[in-house]
Amino acid sequence: MALLEVSDLHVSFPTSDGVVEAVRGLSFTVDTGKTLGIVGESGSGKSVSTQTIMGLTRGARISGQALFEGNDLLTMTPKQLRAVRGAKVGMIFQDPLSSLHPYYRVGWQIVEMIRNHQHGISKAKAKQRAVELLRLVGIPQPDRRIDDFPHQFSGGMRQRAMIAMAMSLNPALLIADEPTTALDVTVQAQVLQVMRRLQEEFGTAIVLITHDLGVVADVADDVVVMYAGAAMEKADRYETFGASHHPYTEGLLQSLPAYGGARERLRPIPGQPPSLINLPRGCPFQPRCPYAMDKCRKEMPPLFEVGGNPAHTSACWLTRDLAERAALRARVAGEAAAIPAQA
Repeated sequence: MALLEVSDLHVSFPTSDGVVEAVRGLSFTVDTGKTLGIVGESGSGKSVSTQTIMGLTRGARISGQALFEGNDLLTMTPKQLRAVRGAKVGMIFQDPLSSLHPYYRVGWQIVEMIRNHQHGISKAKAKQRAVELLRLVGIPQPDRRIDDFPHQFSGGMRQRAMIAMAMSLNPALLIADEPTTALDVTVQAQVLQVMRRLQEEFGTAIVLITHDLGVVADVADDVVVMYAGAAMEKADRYETFGASHHPYTEGLLQSLPAYGGARERLRPIPGQPPSLINLPRGCPFQPRCPYAMDKCRKEMPPLFEVGGNPAHTSACWLTRDLAERAALRARVAGEAAAIPAQA
């Protein structure tokens, strides 16, 4: 059994304009010591899915199952969830400045986190643990910086402090929601290295939510590509980048700068993501898809096995033979490249 098994998760929010279908039938698993990357454009349901699992989406209509160590997180009482959050599942949020309380010292917040779950530990022992954690995540002079306020830390240091807090109780699972979005490239690499080192030391499983495919290529073992609240493609890292199937995954990869000048122009995905209140009929990506067929406009495809690999699935009606899919991709790419030349 996987450490975390999410099955057919649906999350919706009633609004004055209609019902927002934020997550639609999402399923995934995370094994101990592994990293799952969840990628997609803003508004694709990445953050809502993990926040729902941890009981942080008040007012939402929720169905499905999220088994953590065999227990369904979605049916737990608030008291039971509080015992899980922090102690067994750590969370790192996108903006550490808003996640850390500005009126309290960084060290005090880590100490309170530890003492809230380990009731027998003294304040001195908890502070010593906090200093060790700050040193572990690369904060210089942690015995002194522990008494600083969040505004006295740089963005990268605040993110490291959040990682230290999330790892303070050696959780089995770490959910990192866009942990490197606001950081420059060098600090981003340092933060990812910290997460990797902690994973190797403690065997922690990680769910990494991001829109940065470069980060996913660096750290993820498996990848879920989300669009309009649903999983479009699931595969391991190598299949995702080397033999992707879904046109949306293809579009994300083609919009990246090519190393070494292999491609002269970026190829952005045309159009905009659909409204989650009024989704298009059939596949939600079909209005933006260069391969769209009549069937795509009428019927939403389920996740099909790709290339005979049960671990690689794609919600697309295109051929599931990877050689035929590659030939089709080359033909469509050639036609697209020829259009500007004829204009």
